[in-house]
Amino acid sequence: MQTSQHVLFERSEMKDRHLVRKRIREHIADKAKLPILIFPEGTCINNTSVMMFKKGSFEVGGTIHPVAIKYDARFGDAFWNSTKYSMLTYIFSLLTSWAVVCNVWYLPPMVKEEEEDAVHFANRVKAVIAAQAGMSMLPWDGGLKRKKVKESFKEEQQKKYCQIV
Repeated sequence: MQTSQHVLFERSEMKDRHLVRKRIREHIADKAKLPILIFPEGTCINNTSVMMFKKGSFEVGGTIHPVAIKYDARFGDAFWNSTKYSMLTYIFSLLTSWAVVCNVWYLPPMVKEEEEDAVHFANRVKAVIAAQAGMSMLPWDGGLKRKKVKESFKEEQQKKYCQIV
């Protein structure tokens, strides 16, 4: 990892976030360095949706080169539902599948617009990726895989539903 210039950090540490943002800005400014590969969802899900992007990747400036990746489930399922299957079961399933096939689309570069904030830029990039891969967009992050939904979020959705009805 040291030879390929990884930028490692602990997401829960606020000091780390600021340091990483600074390192990424420095990296982007140095035209001799290779682009940074970032997975802004922060987790992998079941190949049907694109989840909320973490905004930090979109705050630092620079050009974003979106890539849409979608696994072809006809050959084998690359998604690991860690709440249902142990890692050993998942690895066995993966190793005994016919193949792991995925479609990869390299999309046109995107730049943050003049009056656009990081959240709107992230959502614009996410929309392009979702459209290309034929996936739906989800307004929440991958934390819901392992945590319960906040009561305030449930209440907000219930109010919206009541307004529709």
